[in-house]
Amino acid sequence: MIVQDRLIQEFMELVRVDSETGNERQIADVLKAKFSALGLTAIEDDSRERTGHGAGNLFVTWAADSGAAAPKLLFTCHMDTVVPGQNIKPTLGEDGWITSDGTTILGSDDKAGLAALFEAIRVIQEQKIPHGQIQFVITAGEESGLLGARAMDPKHLDADMGFALDSNGEVGAIAVAAPTQARVTMQIFGKSAHAGVNPEDGISAIQVASKAISAMKLGRIDKETTANIGKFAGGGPTNVVCDHVQLDAEARSIVQEKVELQIASMREALETTVREYGAECEFRSEILYPAFSFNEHDPVVQLADRAITSLGLATRLFHSGGGSDANVFNGLKVPTVNLAIGYEHIHTTKERIKAEDIAKAAELVVAIVKESVKA
Repeated sequence: MIVQDRLIQEFMELVRVDSETGNERQIADVLKAKFSALGLTAIEDDSRERTGHGAGNLFVTWAADSGAAAPKLLFTCHMDTVVPGQNIKPTLGEDGWITSDGTTILGSDDKAGLAALFEAIRVIQEQKIPHGQIQFVITAGEESGLLGARAMDPKHLDADMGFALDSNGEVGAIAVAAPTQARVTMQIFGKSAHAGVNPEDGISAIQVASKAISAMKLGRIDKETTANIGKFAGGGPTNVVCDHVQLDAEARSIVQEKVELQIASMREALETTVREYGAECEFRSEILYPAFSFNEHDPVVQLADRAITSLGLATRLFHSGGGSDANVFNGLKVPTVNLAIGYEHIHTTKERIKAEDIAKAAELVVAIVKESVKA
């Protein structure tokens, strides 16, 4: 059974380790030592050479029990946190909620997942629960745009299906779909001129950019697709017609073809407007990670559902509006869903999680392992 006091003590220990994204060295070393204490070896990849972050991703492969026939499972969490995440002081209140002191985040995103994994490993070992091969992948740089996972070499992966412990919501909820994200950069080149003497000889990049934006479909495009302009940069002295503007934008959709159509639509609006005003432009787009979508009939969802049901919890399938490392694992051909672990108000100083939910998350990991052997 889960030892909740031990689990919460470990969670408190983990969140006290500074690990703001980009500075993962200390937490990576702590995690390596914890896996080693459990008799498991964590291998760090070379992704830090490509990401510039403090550590690479950690890979731990736990061999199957002799005779335990089961699909190869993957569990993944990330080691980094957002800011402000230094000198975190966690407190467990009488109401069962764990919070910071209000000057920092708490770090339950995603150290609640990490603590749950370590407790699950201990329970499986202590109770000698049969298990197939299990791989744990702990990523760096998730909070910086999934950088660690995106820089991962797929040769390290060896799994039939995966489960990320990195979603908000009550334990029992499963993110079965999440969008792809495209980064879009648009540059508009006008023509400078004196704004008071001969403005008619200039082409205002600000005006062109504004007209182009007004011609774009933005915000909620449909139930599966969104687009947003996040930054509008350019300009200078008021007596000079602005000759350059840069727009930073994004597009997302659960359907890959839809995000490509949205990008094309944004490009057409820009280029049409630029031609109308006699300006010039550059348009660049990059797909950062792929979309994924499952339903109740997919094996990875069915396994999670059986495990949730075995704990007496209610299964709820939902579509997420944001990306996670699960997107990357799906792109690398490991069917992966994202499991809710109960944290609330993440990325804010009001972040909190119930101690009992971390325990439920650990129980869910154990239950997935048990149900996989029954399959």
